[in-house]
Amino acid sequence: MSETTKPVSSRREFLKHSGRITAATTLAGVAVPHVHAAEDNTIRVALIGCGGRGTGAAANALAVAQGPVKLVAMADVFENRLQNSYNSLSSKFAAQVDVPEERRFVGFDGHRNAMDCLKPGDIAIFASPLAFRWVHFGYAVEKGLNVFMEKPLTSDGPTSRRMLELADKSVAKNLKVGVGLMSRHSRALEDLHKRIQDGEIGDITTMRGYRMSGGVGSAFSGKWNGQGSELLWQIQRFHSFIWASGGCYNDFYIHIVDHCCWMKDAWPIKAQALGGRHYRGESVDQNFDAYSAEYIFADGARLIMDGRCMAGCTPIYSSFAHGTKGSAVISKSGDCGRPSSTYKGQNPDRANMIWQSETAADQGNPYQNEWNDLVAAIRADEPFNEAKRGVEASLVSSLGRKAAHTGKETTLDEMLNSEEEYAPGADQWTMDSPAPLQAGPNGLYPVPQPGLVTKREY
Repeated sequence: MSETTKPVSSRREFLKHSGRITAATTLAGVAVPHVHAAEDNTIRVALIGCGGRGTGAAANALAVAQGPVKLVAMADVFENRLQNSYNSLSSKFAAQVDVPEERRFVGFDGHRNAMDCLKPGDIAIFASPLAFRWVHFGYAVEKGLNVFMEKPLTSDGPTSRRMLELADKSVAKNLKVGVGLMSRHSRALEDLHKRIQDGEIGDITTMRGYRMSGGVGSAFSGKWNGQGSELLWQIQRFHSFIWASGGCYNDFYIHIVDHCCWMKDAWPIKAQALGGRHYRGESVDQNFDAYSAEYIFADGARLIMDGRCMAGCTPIYSSFAHGTKGSAVISKSGDCGRPSSTYKGQNPDRANMIWQSETAADQGNPYQNEWNDLVAAIRADEPFNEAKRGVEASLVSSLGRKAAHTGKETTLDEMLNSEEEYAPGADQWTMDSPAPLQAGPNGLYPVPQPGLVTKREY
């Protein structure tokens, strides 16, 4: 795969191509120690959350090159979604999918049943809405399981604090934890990060991130028809609700927010932001159509993050860094699209180029890289735990969202220490539980009103 080849843009897209991707890693072909507890050295995997992201993550897991990996259990609250995921994975990885009917679990307690099929040292994948992340992660830590969990991890202060405590416990237990912020495993961005830290563009003063597109995912929802479970309906439409995803801001913008902060090697201390609902029409979801957040770092540097879900507008999906000696294209296109490059001065003209990334073909897919890196760490028993950083990236995303939704400058400490929890009691939910957000008599849900509602986001 050359630097100009269009990158794989999502786990769903990766899944379409996974049947013809040969997994490779820097450790491929190197003998690895037999450290796993299983007699046959097979790492067993349980998939909790069988939508597109979970199915894609499981495909990445089964495609690693460092020894045998097998999918042995699956869980979801929707039987049809579980079955579709099973059919897709078993068609591509027939020899590695061993999930008979008795190890396919439907319901809110399915995560426990699926993880009970594993042994310490195996891997649990969490790809359900983020409200359940602390519930699932807590059980995995208790059982001594390694974890891969999709982003975002949290959308509020209480669950962020809970997850940070669990992150500390997972480190103390020497568990390996991967988080689906794949930009950190882009070899181009790894090279760029080192160059920036070595001073190639000087001290960063400003960064710019853009995720501006038409409607994406389930960020637009019409009224619930009143049939069946409102809770399950909201889970299906998770991008529409802050409790389930952090809304489109957290779920769509977190990659660029995260990798920009990585280039800076710092998290911002506060944010101010704006946004509004312009063309939602009859949509009843909680998202704005457009956001613009200004993150402020302790040294005064800024990150401007612009997001938009509006059809017919100019699409921009990239990120940039500006320093005292030069500038950088972080992601040319997408969440971490190659090539990355650095420049003399502030204009990314080829005549001013200092460096452009080159990535080996077998290292070109960051979704696969993050799984190769995780499994390599498990096999070699090396430190690998991204849980704390994943929580911090989620918290910073929530900071920008909350600043926009309230119209108030908000500090990172205020976001972390807030008592505003959007899905309390998620560990007790059943298939008959009410949704944490109830539709009003007119079928509408509360939406942010900057300047009018400032103690909460809605």
